[in-house]
Amino acid sequence: MDPALLAALLAFVAIGGVGLAFTGSAQPAAAQKRVKAVTGGVKVDRRKQAVEMAAMKRRQTTQEALKELAQNEKQQRKARFSVKGQLAQAGLKYTPTAYWITSVSIGLVFAFIGLVIQGLIGAGAGFFIGAFGLPRWVLGFLVSGRQKKFSNQLADGIEVIVRGVKSGLPLSQCLRIIAAESPEPLRNEFQQLCDAQAMGVPLDQALRRMYERMPLPEVNFFCIVLIIQQKTGGNLSESLGNLSNVLRSRKLMKEKVKALSSEAKASAMIIGALPFIVMGLVYFTRPDYMAILFTDPVGNLILMGAGTMMAIGMFIMHKMVNFKF
Repeated sequence: MDPALLAALLAFVAIGGVGLAFTGSAQPAAAQKRVKAVTGGVKVDRRKQAVEMAAMKRRQTTQEALKELAQNEKQQRKARFSVKGQLAQAGLKYTPTAYWITSVSIGLVFAFIGLVIQGLIGAGAGFFIGAFGLPRWVLGFLVSGRQKKFSNQLADGIEVIVRGVKSGLPLSQCLRIIAAESPEPLRNEFQQLCDAQAMGVPLDQALRRMYERMPLPEVNFFCIVLIIQQKTGGNLSESLGNLSNVLRSRKLMKEKVKALSSEAKASAMIIGALPFIVMGLVYFTRPDYMAILFTDPVGNLILMGAGTMMAIGMFIMHKMVNFKF
Protein backbone atom coordinates (compact mmCIF):
# COMPACT_ATOMS: atom_id res chain seq x y z
CA MET A 1 0.00 0.00 0.00
CA ASP A 2 1.10 3.46 -0.73
CA PRO A 3 2.64 5.03 2.39
CA ALA A 4 0.95 8.35 1.70
CA LEU A 5 -2.48 6.70 1.53
CA LEU A 6 -1.81 4.78 4.74
CA ALA A 7 -0.75 7.95 6.53
CA ALA A 8 -3.90 9.74 5.33
CA LEU A 9 -6.09 6.85 6.54
CA LEU A 10 -4.43 6.83 9.97
CA ALA A 11 -4.82 10.60 10.25
CA PHE A 12 -8.51 10.31 9.38
CA VAL A 13 -9.01 7.59 11.99
CA ALA A 14 -7.15 9.66 14.60
CA ILE A 15 -9.20 12.79 13.86
CA GLY A 16 -12.43 10.79 13.99
CA GLY A 17 -11.46 9.25 17.32
CA VAL A 18 -10.68 12.61 18.82
CA GLY A 19 -14.00 14.03 17.60
CA LEU A 20 -15.91 11.02 18.90
CA ALA A 21 -14.21 11.39 22.26
CA PHE A 22 -15.23 15.06 22.54
CA THR A 23 -18.79 14.49 21.35
CA GLY A 24 -19.24 11.41 23.52
CA SER A 25 -18.08 13.22 26.69
CA ALA A 26 -20.22 16.26 25.93
CA GLN A 27 -23.44 14.32 25.63
CA PRO A 28 -23.26 12.77 29.12
CA ALA A 29 -22.32 16.15 30.58
CA ALA A 30 -25.34 17.81 28.98
CA ALA A 31 -27.53 14.91 30.04
CA GLN A 32 -26.26 15.22 33.60
CA LYS A 33 -27.03 18.92 33.57
CA ARG A 34 -30.56 18.23 32.39
CA VAL A 35 -31.00 15.54 35.04
CA LYS A 36 -29.69 17.86 37.75
CA ALA A 37 -32.01 20.63 36.59
CA VAL A 38 -34.99 18.30 36.66
CA THR A 39 -34.15 16.75 40.03
CA GLY A 40 -33.26 20.16 41.47
CA GLY A 41 -36.59 21.54 40.36
CA VAL A 42 -38.33 18.57 41.97
CA LYS A 43 -36.47 19.21 45.23
CA VAL A 44 -37.37 22.91 45.12
CA ASP A 45 -41.02 22.04 44.43
CA ARG A 46 -41.02 19.61 47.34
CA ARG A 47 -39.52 22.21 49.61
CA LYS A 48 -42.12 24.76 48.56
CA GLN A 49 -44.89 22.23 49.14
CA ALA A 50 -43.50 21.40 52.57
CA VAL A 51 -43.32 25.08 53.52
CA GLU A 52 -46.85 25.70 52.23
CA MET A 53 -48.20 22.66 54.11
CA ALA A 54 -46.53 23.81 57.32
CA ALA A 55 -47.96 27.31 56.91
CA MET A 56 -51.41 25.87 56.20
CA LYS A 57 -51.28 23.67 59.28
CA ARG A 58 -50.18 26.63 61.36
CA ARG A 59 -53.06 28.74 60.06
CA GLN A 60 -55.53 25.94 60.79
CA THR A 61 -54.16 25.51 64.31
CA THR A 62 -54.37 29.26 64.87
CA GLN A 63 -57.96 29.38 63.62
CA GLU A 64 -58.94 26.47 65.86
CA ALA A 65 -57.31 28.14 68.86
CA LEU A 66 -59.14 31.41 68.13
CA LYS A 67 -62.47 29.59 67.78
CA GLU A 68 -61.91 27.82 71.07
CA LEU A 69 -61.04 31.11 72.78
CA ALA A 70 -64.18 32.76 71.33
CA GLN A 71 -66.39 29.93 72.60
CA ASN A 72 -64.81 30.07 76.05
CA GLU A 73 -65.29 33.84 76.15
CA LYS A 74 -69.01 33.45 75.38
CA GLN A 75 -69.35 30.92 78.17
CA GLN A 76 -67.43 33.08 80.64
CA ARG A 77 -69.33 36.26 79.79
CA LYS A 78 -72.31 35.17 81.87
CA ALA A 79 -70.18 34.35 84.90
CA ARG A 80 -68.48 37.77 84.94
CA PHE A 81 -71.56 39.60 86.20
CA SER A 82 -72.41 37.07 88.91
CA VAL A 83 -71.66 37.83 92.53
CA LYS A 84 -69.02 35.10 92.69
CA GLY A 85 -67.30 36.42 89.56
CA GLN A 86 -67.29 40.02 90.75
CA LEU A 87 -65.93 39.03 94.15
CA ALA A 88 -63.06 37.24 92.39
CA GLN A 89 -62.49 40.24 90.11
CA ALA A 90 -62.35 42.56 93.12
CA GLY A 91 -59.78 40.31 94.82
CA LEU A 92 -61.99 39.77 97.88
CA LYS A 93 -61.98 36.56 99.90
CA TYR A 94 -65.70 36.76 100.66
CA THR A 95 -68.03 33.98 99.64
CA PRO A 96 -71.35 34.78 97.94
CA THR A 97 -73.18 33.71 101.12
CA ALA A 98 -71.22 36.17 103.25
CA TYR A 99 -71.83 38.88 100.65
CA TRP A 100 -75.60 38.38 100.70
CA ILE A 101 -75.70 38.25 104.50
CA THR A 102 -73.82 41.57 104.64
CA SER A 103 -76.09 43.07 101.96
CA VAL A 104 -79.28 42.04 103.77
CA SER A 105 -77.92 43.46 107.03
CA ILE A 106 -77.18 46.80 105.38
CA GLY A 107 -80.63 46.70 103.77
CA LEU A 108 -82.31 46.23 107.15
CA VAL A 109 -80.42 49.20 108.56
CA PHE A 110 -81.45 51.39 105.64
CA ALA A 111 -85.03 50.08 105.91
CA PHE A 112 -85.19 51.13 109.57
CA ILE A 113 -83.88 54.61 108.70
CA GLY A 114 -86.41 54.91 105.86
CA LEU A 115 -89.23 53.73 108.13
CA VAL A 116 -88.41 56.42 110.67
CA ILE A 117 -88.22 59.15 108.03
CA GLN A 118 -90.92 58.27 105.47
CA GLY A 119 -92.87 55.23 106.66
CA LEU A 120 -93.41 52.01 104.71
CA ILE A 121 -92.48 53.49 101.37
CA GLY A 122 -89.22 54.78 102.79
CA ALA A 123 -88.56 51.41 104.43
CA GLY A 124 -88.99 49.57 101.13
CA ALA A 125 -86.83 52.04 99.24
CA GLY A 126 -84.18 51.94 101.97
CA PHE A 127 -84.08 48.14 101.97
CA PHE A 128 -83.73 48.00 98.19
CA ILE A 129 -80.95 50.59 98.18
CA GLY A 130 -79.12 49.02 101.13
CA ALA A 131 -79.42 45.39 100.01
CA PHE A 132 -79.01 45.65 96.24
CA GLY A 133 -77.87 49.13 95.27
CA LEU A 134 -75.09 50.14 97.65
CA PRO A 135 -73.24 46.76 97.89
CA ARG A 136 -73.29 46.33 94.12
CA TRP A 137 -72.03 49.88 93.64
CA VAL A 138 -69.18 49.36 96.12
CA LEU A 139 -68.30 46.01 94.52
CA GLY A 140 -68.29 47.54 91.04
CA PHE A 141 -66.12 50.41 92.28
CA LEU A 142 -63.58 47.95 93.71
CA VAL A 143 -63.59 45.87 90.54
CA SER A 144 -63.06 48.88 88.25
CA GLY A 145 -60.24 50.24 90.43
CA ARG A 146 -58.44 46.91 90.54
CA GLN A 147 -58.82 46.39 86.80
CA LYS A 148 -57.46 49.85 86.10
CA LYS A 149 -54.36 49.18 88.21
CA PHE A 150 -53.84 45.80 86.54
CA SER A 151 -54.12 47.20 83.01
CA ASN A 152 -51.56 49.92 83.85
CA GLN A 153 -49.10 47.31 85.18
CA LEU A 154 -49.55 44.60 82.55
CA ALA A 155 -47.31 46.24 79.91
CA ASP A 156 -44.41 46.31 82.40
CA GLY A 157 -44.97 42.65 83.22
CA ILE A 158 -44.90 41.74 79.53
CA GLU A 159 -41.63 43.64 79.16
CA VAL A 160 -40.17 41.42 81.91
CA ILE A 161 -41.19 38.33 79.93
CA VAL A 162 -39.72 39.74 76.69
CA ARG A 163 -36.36 40.51 78.28
CA GLY A 164 -36.28 37.19 80.12
CA VAL A 165 -37.01 35.19 76.95
CA LYS A 166 -34.36 37.12 75.01
CA SER A 167 -31.81 36.35 77.72
CA GLY A 168 -32.60 32.62 77.56
CA LEU A 169 -34.97 32.14 80.50
CA PRO A 170 -38.00 29.85 80.10
CA LEU A 171 -41.48 31.29 80.17
CA SER A 172 -42.33 29.72 83.53
CA GLN A 173 -39.33 31.38 85.17
CA CYS A 174 -40.33 34.77 83.73
CA LEU A 175 -43.84 34.33 85.16
CA ARG A 176 -42.36 33.55 88.58
CA ILE A 177 -40.25 36.72 88.43
CA ILE A 178 -43.39 38.78 87.78
CA ALA A 179 -45.21 37.01 90.63
CA ALA A 180 -42.34 37.73 93.02
CA GLU A 181 -41.38 41.30 92.19
CA SER A 182 -44.45 43.06 90.74
CA PRO A 183 -46.86 45.27 92.73
CA GLU A 184 -50.45 44.35 93.46
CA PRO A 185 -52.74 43.33 91.79
CA LEU A 186 -50.39 42.08 89.04
CA ARG A 187 -48.43 40.08 91.60
CA ASN A 188 -51.47 38.25 92.95
CA GLU A 189 -52.82 37.29 89.51
CA PHE A 190 -49.49 35.95 88.25
CA GLN A 191 -48.92 34.18 91.55
CA GLN A 192 -52.19 32.32 91.06
CA LEU A 193 -51.12 31.55 87.49
CA CYS A 194 -47.82 30.07 88.68
CA ASP A 195 -49.55 28.12 91.47
CA ALA A 196 -51.96 26.62 88.94
CA GLN A 197 -49.08 25.53 86.74
CA ALA A 198 -47.28 24.06 89.74
CA MET A 199 -50.40 22.00 90.51
CA GLY A 200 -50.32 20.55 86.99
CA VAL A 201 -52.92 22.75 85.31
CA PRO A 202 -52.11 23.32 81.59
CA LEU A 203 -51.05 26.81 80.63
CA ASP A 204 -54.10 27.48 78.45
CA GLN A 205 -56.52 26.58 81.26
CA ALA A 206 -54.55 28.65 83.77
CA LEU A 207 -54.67 31.63 81.41
CA ARG A 208 -58.43 31.22 80.96
CA ARG A 209 -58.89 31.26 84.74
CA MET A 210 -56.79 34.40 84.86
CA TYR A 211 -59.06 35.97 82.25
CA GLU A 212 -62.11 35.00 84.33
CA ARG A 213 -60.66 36.85 87.32
CA MET A 214 -59.56 39.83 85.20
CA PRO A 215 -61.84 40.15 82.12
CA LEU A 216 -59.95 42.87 80.28
CA PRO A 217 -59.15 43.14 76.55
CA GLU A 218 -55.45 43.45 77.42
CA VAL A 219 -55.53 40.16 79.34
CA ASN A 220 -57.40 38.53 76.46
CA PHE A 221 -54.68 39.65 74.02
CA PHE A 222 -52.00 38.30 76.35
CA CYS A 223 -53.75 34.93 76.68
CA ILE A 224 -54.26 34.63 72.90
CA VAL A 225 -50.57 35.32 72.19
CA LEU A 226 -49.32 32.74 74.70
CA ILE A 227 -51.85 30.05 73.72
CA ILE A 228 -51.22 30.42 69.98
CA GLN A 229 -47.46 30.46 70.51
CA GLN A 230 -47.69 27.31 72.62
CA LYS A 231 -49.70 25.45 69.95
CA THR A 232 -48.09 26.75 66.75
CA GLY A 233 -44.66 28.02 67.81
CA GLY A 234 -43.03 31.26 66.75
CA ASN A 235 -40.95 34.07 68.15
CA LEU A 236 -42.45 34.68 71.59
CA SER A 237 -40.30 37.70 72.42
CA GLU A 238 -41.26 39.48 69.19
CA SER A 239 -44.98 38.74 69.64
CA LEU A 240 -45.02 39.91 73.25
CA GLY A 241 -42.92 42.95 72.36
CA ASN A 242 -45.49 43.98 69.76
CA LEU A 243 -48.27 43.36 72.29
CA SER A 244 -46.49 45.55 74.85
CA ASN A 245 -46.27 48.38 72.32
CA VAL A 246 -49.97 47.99 71.52
CA LEU A 247 -50.92 48.11 75.21
CA ARG A 248 -48.83 51.23 75.79
CA SER A 249 -50.43 52.88 72.74
CA ARG A 250 -53.90 52.01 74.07
CA LYS A 251 -53.00 53.50 77.45
CA LEU A 252 -51.73 56.68 75.80
CA MET A 253 -54.94 56.94 73.77
CA LYS A 254 -57.04 56.50 76.92
CA GLU A 255 -55.16 59.30 78.65
CA LYS A 256 -55.67 61.59 75.64
CA VAL A 257 -59.38 60.83 75.57
CA LYS A 258 -59.60 61.42 79.32
CA ALA A 259 -57.86 64.79 79.00
CA LEU A 260 -60.04 65.91 76.09
CA SER A 261 -63.29 64.84 77.78
CA SER A 262 -62.47 66.20 81.26
CA GLU A 263 -64.18 69.53 80.58
CA ALA A 264 -67.37 67.82 79.40
CA LYS A 265 -67.34 65.53 82.44
CA ALA A 266 -66.97 68.49 84.81
CA SER A 267 -69.86 70.28 83.09
CA ALA A 268 -72.03 67.16 83.34
CA MET A 269 -71.26 66.78 87.05
CA ILE A 270 -72.12 70.41 87.74
CA ILE A 271 -75.35 70.26 85.75
CA GLY A 272 -76.36 67.00 87.42
CA ALA A 273 -75.63 68.22 90.95
CA LEU A 274 -77.11 71.70 90.57
CA PRO A 275 -80.82 70.75 91.07
CA PHE A 276 -80.03 68.84 94.27
CA ILE A 277 -77.91 71.69 95.61
CA VAL A 278 -80.64 74.25 94.88
CA MET A 279 -83.28 71.99 96.42
CA GLY A 280 -81.18 71.55 99.57
CA LEU A 281 -80.55 75.28 99.93
CA VAL A 282 -84.23 76.12 99.47
CA TYR A 283 -85.24 73.41 101.97
CA PHE A 284 -82.88 74.73 104.65
CA THR A 285 -83.89 78.35 104.08
CA ARG A 286 -87.65 77.86 103.52
CA PRO A 287 -88.69 74.39 104.80
CA ASP A 288 -92.42 75.13 104.41
CA TYR A 289 -91.94 76.01 100.76
CA MET A 290 -90.45 72.58 99.98
CA ALA A 291 -92.46 70.49 102.46
CA ILE A 292 -95.48 70.33 100.14
CA LEU A 293 -93.48 68.18 97.73
CA PHE A 294 -93.11 65.51 100.43
CA THR A 295 -96.51 65.75 102.11
CA ASP A 296 -98.93 66.30 99.23
CA PRO A 297 -99.66 63.46 96.71
CA VAL A 298 -99.29 65.87 93.80
CA GLY A 299 -95.94 66.95 95.19
CA ASN A 300 -94.87 63.29 95.36
CA LEU A 301 -95.76 62.86 91.69
CA ILE A 302 -93.77 65.97 90.84
CA LEU A 303 -90.76 64.59 92.72
CA MET A 304 -91.07 61.23 90.94
CA GLY A 305 -91.28 62.93 87.55
CA ALA A 306 -88.35 65.21 88.31
CA GLY A 307 -86.28 62.27 89.57
CA THR A 308 -87.07 60.25 86.45
CA MET A 309 -86.10 63.11 84.14
CA MET A 310 -82.93 63.74 86.15
CA ALA A 311 -82.00 60.04 85.92
CA ILE A 312 -82.55 60.03 82.16
CA GLY A 313 -80.54 63.22 81.74
CA MET A 314 -77.65 61.92 83.86
CA PHE A 315 -77.65 58.64 81.94
CA ILE A 316 -77.46 60.47 78.62
CA MET A 317 -74.67 62.75 79.85
CA HIS A 318 -72.78 59.73 81.18
CA LYS A 319 -72.94 58.06 77.78
CA MET A 320 -71.87 61.24 76.03
CA VAL A 321 -68.72 61.81 78.07
CA ASN A 322 -67.57 58.18 78.51
CA PHE A 323 -65.79 56.54 75.60
CA LYS A 324 -65.25 52.81 75.31
CA PHE A 325 -62.71 51.59 72.77
